[in-house]
Amino acid sequence: MSETNPVAMLEQTARRKMHEALDAERNKDYETAIDKYKKAIEALEEIIRNYPDHPMSKIYRKTIYELNLRLKYLENKASQPIGETISDEIKVEIKGDINENLPDFVLKEKPSVTFDDIAGLDEAKRAIREAIIYPIKRPDLFPLGWPRGILLYGPPGTGKTMLAAAVANEINGEFIYLDAANIMSKWLGEGEKNVKKVFDYARNKSKNGIPVIVFIDELDALLGIHTNEVGGEVRVRNQFLKEMDGLQDKSTTIHVYVIGATNKPWALDEPFIRRFQKRIYVPLPNKEARSKLLSILTSKVKLDDNIDFEKLAEMLEGYSGSDIRDIVQDAYMRVVREYFESENKEESVRPVTIDDFMEAIKQRRPSVNKEMLKLYENWTEKFKAI
Repeated sequence: MSETNPVAMLEQTARRKMHEALDAERNKDYETAIDKYKKAIEALEEIIRNYPDHPMSKIYRKTIYELNLRLKYLENKASQPIGETISDEIKVEIKGDINENLPDFVLKEKPSVTFDDIAGLDEAKRAIREAIIYPIKRPDLFPLGWPRGILLYGPPGTGKTMLAAAVANEINGEFIYLDAANIMSKWLGEGEKNVKKVFDYARNKSKNGIPVIVFIDELDALLGIHTNEVGGEVRVRNQFLKEMDGLQDKSTTIHVYVIGATNKPWALDEPFIRRFQKRIYVPLPNKEARSKLLSILTSKVKLDDNIDFEKLAEMLEGYSGSDIRDIVQDAYMRVVREYFESENKEESVRPVTIDDFMEAIKQRRPSVNKEMLKLYENWTEKFKAI
């Protein structure tokens, strides 16, 4: 079934364009790479423009910033005569180390999302509390150590990224966001050095009493099964695994945690799976979670008194969290559209009714099908570890 979530579609477009840009860079086709990066930026800017309150908007802005740095590098690279290299001055500018050498791919602001903003997923929250929050609060109660690697897997739009971001708030720590799909494209030529830089930074923060969450989105792009790899990609993967193994030293109380997220766990290379001691399935929301999510999403919207969240939750079985967000937006847009198209405008819009939701549901099908869910269930049977 095709993806119907507009944010997910734009994210997918951005990632595809970044992959294409990387391929062009490998072939030294800098003009094509520049064009592809610009298209990726356009897709992310469209998300921010249409969904300014999206919980990942800060991360999208950060990615745009990083891609613009890459563009500047490539534009200078493309203008160099063949055989000449880019100047040291430009290289320094691209690295952009400021604020105590804070890597430019680290979020400067902690995400605002908390566990209370996430409907359901009680099993995932419990596993995360036991693996991260409890050891930080009382490390003396964990003489055998604790997990440093956590894998969140499940269908698109179920809240994996929000879970990871919420942890940073729960522990009052720092949140580092990395997109595995474009690590190579941003770090081409010095990938392993930058992976080391991330973990050095995280360890230094932890030694100063600040827990750090290193979140890696689309983990399968970094640790997936590959038939053809160039040397740089192999070195980045090996460096990443070396850094993860270094976090497992039980003689230290370092609080650096790697949380990986993937929509395709079956694409992960099996030898790498064991690095993630906790492997947590993030499923579609159940009825109770769907009802709570509807309540959260409509908290700032005027609703008709006859709206029944329980009834709506039943109708939305099989929809992901992001699907439900889109349903709510579609239903409210019917009200807004009616307001602007009316000749006799009142001071405020009318309440959203059950009919608005019914029409929105008719126009939007779930983005996850039963065949895909079966794949997750089969993988869970084999690898689940909570």
